[in-house]
Amino acid sequence: MNILLLIAGLVVLVASGEVMVRGAAGIALKASISPLVVGLTVVSIGTSAPELFASVTAAMEGNPGLAIGNVVGSNIANLALVLGITASIYPIPVSRGLLIFDGPIMVAVTVLLILFMWNGELSRWEGVVLVFLMVAFIVAQLLRSRQEKRRERAARAAAVADGTASASVEEFTGFGAKSYGYLILLVLAGCAGLYFGSDWFVAGASAIADDLGVSDHVIGVTIVAFGTSVPELAASVIAALRKQTDISIGNLVGSNIFNILSVLGITTIISDMQVDPMVLASDVWWMLGIALLIFPLIRMGYKVVRWEGFLLLAVYGLYIYFVVT
Repeated sequence: MNILLLIAGLVVLVASGEVMVRGAAGIALKASISPLVVGLTVVSIGTSAPELFASVTAAMEGNPGLAIGNVVGSNIANLALVLGITASIYPIPVSRGLLIFDGPIMVAVTVLLILFMWNGELSRWEGVVLVFLMVAFIVAQLLRSRQEKRRERAARAAAVADGTASASVEEFTGFGAKSYGYLILLVLAGCAGLYFGSDWFVAGASAIADDLGVSDHVIGVTIVAFGTSVPELAASVIAALRKQTDISIGNLVGSNIFNILSVLGITTIISDMQVDPMVLASDVWWMLGIALLIFPLIRMGYKVVRWEGFLLLAVYGLYIYFVVT
């Protein structure tokens, strides 16, 4: 029953996140917001909604190990597992903007998180700082989008050059023609589904951990982290199979930034969280190391090629081995 509850929660999380993103993207497009801005805000935040709801639910139910492990594990999975699988299917282009802006910011917020965790806990004031930085990051991205738009005029060209907008925004174009009432209903339905799905998912994961005598931390960085990364994995693999090369690792980098600043920020504001010693001893260093590994893998051609994808998968396999043994 616990496994069924876990699976049911995951299915509802993924489906509800998709519904919410489509509704919110439709509202944004109907309001004549550029695809770049939609990709940077609505789509990126929407694909990270499972992490947010799962983490908040875990924290409120007294399982901080799941909340922190979920974010750390998801960030590792995004760059090692998701990018690894995607690049092994088809080479992934990388923009210059990611190397000089988004990538360094991802590393910086990862280091900041480690510093905040160093005393063994995350407090509310640190959560406020993280959320404030997320707002600043979004504002900076919007300003960047305007500059790109002036230089290249076309929003799609700007998005590709910037490397942070999702090409999958095109899938939501038809929703811009729907009525506001219908789109708002989609958003509300998605939010409701995310609430119930996260509750089932966390309950199932916690029960399995108890039954197996496994810590919340291990379940968080493995099962929960993988489950909440499914939307990014599915979207990236489908894009690779369709050879939509304009979907870059910028989306995954943006998701990692959002996970740290918003997911952990909001969760910590709701409740102070104790940090599992294993997170500080191992997991955060894996997260930082994989984030730094991305830079030398990106060669002069600004691509992550197949052999690099297989290397990332091997690194992820090694991480899981050390976690479960």
